[in-house]
Amino acid sequence: MMWIVRLALRRPYTFAVFAFLILLLGVFSIVSMPTDIFPNIDIPVVTVVWQYAGLSAQEMSTRIIFNSERGMTTTVNDIEHIESQSLNGIGVIKIFFQPHVNIGSAVAQVTAISQVQLRQLPPGTTPPFIIQYNASSVPVLQLGLSGQGLDEQRLNDLGQNNIRTQLATIEGAQTPFPYGGKQRQIQVDLDLHALEAKGLSPVDVVNAINAQNIIAPSGTMKVDRFEYAIETNSAPAVVNDLNNLPIKAVNGAVIYIRDVAHVRDGSPPQTNIVRVNGSRAILMSVMKTGSSSTLDIIKGVQNVLANMKGQLPPELRISALSDQSIFVRGAINGVVREAIIAACLTAIMILVFLGSFRSTVIIAVSIPLSILCSLIMLYVLGETVNIMTLGGLALAVGILVDDATVEIENINRNLESGKEIEQAILDGAAQIATPALVSTLAICIVFVPMFFLSGVARYLFVPMAEAVVFAMLASYLLSRTVVPTMAKYLLQEHDDAQMARKMVSRNPLVRFQLGFESGFSKMRLGYLRLLTLCVDYARSFLILFTVFSIGSVVLLTPPLGQDFFPNVDAGQFKIHVRARTGTRIEETALLCDHIDGTIREQIPAKELVTIVDNIGLPYSGLNLSYSTSAPIGPADADIQVQLTEDHHPTGDYVEKLRTVLNREYPGVTFYVLPVDIVTQILNFGLSAPIDIQIVGPDLYGNRALAEKMLNEVRYVPGAADARIQQPFDYPNMTVNVDRTRAEDIGLTQANVAQSILVSLSGSFQTTPNFYLDPKSGVTYNVAIQAPQYRLDSLAQLRSLPVTGSGQATQQIMGGAPGIGAVAGAPATHVPGVPSPVDVLGNVATIVPGTELGTVSHYNVQPVLDIYTNVDGTDLRTSSCADRATR
Repeated sequence: MMWIVRLALRRPYTFAVFAFLILLLGVFSIVSMPTDIFPNIDIPVVTVVWQYAGLSAQEMSTRIIFNSERGMTTTVNDIEHIESQSLNGIGVIKIFFQPHVNIGSAVAQVTAISQVQLRQLPPGTTPPFIIQYNASSVPVLQLGLSGQGLDEQRLNDLGQNNIRTQLATIEGAQTPFPYGGKQRQIQVDLDLHALEAKGLSPVDVVNAINAQNIIAPSGTMKVDRFEYAIETNSAPAVVNDLNNLPIKAVNGAVIYIRDVAHVRDGSPPQTNIVRVNGSRAILMSVMKTGSSSTLDIIKGVQNVLANMKGQLPPELRISALSDQSIFVRGAINGVVREAIIAACLTAIMILVFLGSFRSTVIIAVSIPLSILCSLIMLYVLGETVNIMTLGGLALAVGILVDDATVEIENINRNLESGKEIEQAILDGAAQIATPALVSTLAICIVFVPMFFLSGVARYLFVPMAEAVVFAMLASYLLSRTVVPTMAKYLLQEHDDAQMARKMVSRNPLVRFQLGFESGFSKMRLGYLRLLTLCVDYARSFLILFTVFSIGSVVLLTPPLGQDFFPNVDAGQFKIHVRARTGTRIEETALLCDHIDGTIREQIPAKELVTIVDNIGLPYSGLNLSYSTSAPIGPADADIQVQLTEDHHPTGDYVEKLRTVLNREYPGVTFYVLPVDIVTQILNFGLSAPIDIQIVGPDLYGNRALAEKMLNEVRYVPGAADARIQQPFDYPNMTVNVDRTRAEDIGLTQANVAQSILVSLSGSFQTTPNFYLDPKSGVTYNVAIQAPQYRLDSLAQLRSLPVTGSGQATQQIMGGAPGIGAVAGAPATHVPGVPSPVDVLGNVATIVPGTELGTVSHYNVQPVLDIYTNVDGTDLRTSSCADRATR
């Protein structure tokens, strides 16, 4: 490598420009690189979300999810494993792929087979959501929407159709549907007693709405010299007009929707409630996707909201409830601050030992240039600025000193021997060329094994290794080029007279340096005597050293413990509450009121900022695919607590609440969820760091084994919140239809099932209908359903009206009688023949019981999950989403 040193001395301006180029490219790389807490963990996962309102978890699993999984195993390539979870009306499948798979092709294959399978799935099944998922897709910001005078429906509508659509324009941001509130929907509230009195059933109302509220294009007609656009009043423009739609005519009397139902601008039954400090609100989560910068996303959200201020109601209040940028910025600033302190201390040490400002300047310039070279390479490789890469650079600061320091010190030694400056540089560089290269390569080799890691560890530690290796290689290259160039112009030849004057100088800095050198010489002599003593008594020294080394092994035993990553105190925590399975959402909300009060009793008011309750299931399965709390129904709730900056340790409050809540609320399950961005990423979407999966073809056999294992896991030191995720006691009632008796009175199983579906879950799943708001231009669902307060007992369920197929025939227009006519022509109507009517209780029996609250699969086999959190550091098996399969 001596040729490059000679070249640097012959062409100094070339390498000066090279140094400035490194500076410019390095600054550009820093500005352009995304900033985040961790490197992008790009484990390829595709999520498929199926929805079918009214379908039980067991039916969702067997009818839809199981078929979808089986189809994927034969048509989708490079699958590593498949996991799924089925709830009432929602099923989520996660397909994990082999590393380095082409994720675009994987998404295309999953989409293709999902579309093909629609013909094999229950009628009315809609195409699924198909999204790409990775561990870095976590909420970086949560927005709370509230406002005096704005009801929950208005808040949800603003979040869904105004704010969410604007946030979608931010690069790297993804916004699921809002949590909480009431979804705006055109509700057709059925009057079951009026239906029965009129000889109608819920299905008749559905058929009438679908026949009278339609989207029917007409076309154009040429009359005289003009071409007229022909339109019809197929879709009423005013909600109240839907009340005036006719259903049928009986004996010359027309029955309208208003006679048996009431159409209103309302919302479906609420399944998700959000409260902020006890007041109803809307919660919007902003997710980070891929390698995008968390700080840039949150800055983009703030800019969008500022620009939308004039478009939103003045009474709307938008609050940032959980801003992860504060934590990210704090972590990044902490690492940068420590790196700067290390660099300053290193410079001071060099100045003290070498006693030369010129030599210190040369070394102080080479270190940041080496770091900038590393950042340029990281930018080229698509890495981000995060605590791992910055930690690697901070680690390298002390090592980077070696190349430049050794070379400068050796050049000074040659200068002191009387050589000219260029010759001293050449000799000094030549004497250390091989040792410096070997030292640099040896340090780089230490980090090579990190490139053979797999899984999450690979994505975390490889960028750190790259940062160190690139900085070390750049340091060696700069010590061969820029350092000799600067030494040529900054260092001076040795002058004995100057050294003599320095020895008698009264300058405080000079005298301090001379005193330090004298003290260091004495320390060096003392170390030499100690080393000589150890060599003289080598046997005794080796025995003592061996005993000390063996004794150090004690540190590996508890209470030191082991973990994948240090615990993080982000000043917030989240507790999941699960009441008795099947508890109504209103009762769960009441329970959360009491729990919030208990939390306020345990945490001083001066340390408490907000308490956010997210109760029930989200409205969309898309939200469920991002959820780490794994809710299964209205009995579930997340309670998130935000503390002030000067709070006591969060872990202490969590431990206290674990004890208090379990004591005061028996029968309720509590477990702590990851809330900080670090733990959420490392848990990879799971609700606990340890997940034991029991897989086998016998679901109930899996349950028996899981309960046995759970009893053992609970006694493992350090384990906390151990529980089985899937409940087996979801309350249900089975309607057994007597098909023979139903046939005798003109009814079929389909008639009964449709009446029950429409009355209990609404008509939109199987027979969708829409209403276009002419003011906002937003299309809303039209759903026919019986209000829940009209069906709150078994007697009312037994009285549900059911009708069979009608016998009427109708004509649209023309010379024959029909229900419509050209403007100006008389309209006539042929009444239909009334259909048979009966009530559900006459053809079916209702059997109460229980069923599975949720069903999970692993590689198309039933699976049970035992989740457990880590309480303290005694648990030696703690890992990142560790999965033990039996």
